[in-house]
Amino acid sequence: MNAFAVLADDTRRDIVRLVAKNGELTSTEISQNFQMSPPAISQHLKLLKEANILQMKKDAQRRIYSLDQKGIKEMEDWILEIKNLWVKRLDHLDRYVMKLKTERSNDQ
Repeated sequence: MNAFAVLADDTRRDIVRLVAKNGELTSTEISQNFQMSPPAISQHLKLLKEANILQMKKDAQRRIYSLDQKGIKEMEDWILEIKNLWVKRLDHLDRYVMKLKTERSNDQ
């Protein structure tokens, strides 16, 4: 499951933000923050878990969710790679603009 596709949903992003803010939350605690049924929240949690964004551990009858550091790291690495590509492109553009400015000032 593609993590970015899963995070395209506002509710799932809100769930991730809530879990990140609190560290660990049970499915019940997560549900209490939304105006939708617990089964609907459960479906969102299932997708987040399948996408390796959240991890779940069982404690008796409770399901406790936290961020999945490995999955978050993979997304972070991809974002940094794209950012670095754009930084290189902007650096090239900056050098080109400076070259044009130098040429124009030499022509005057």
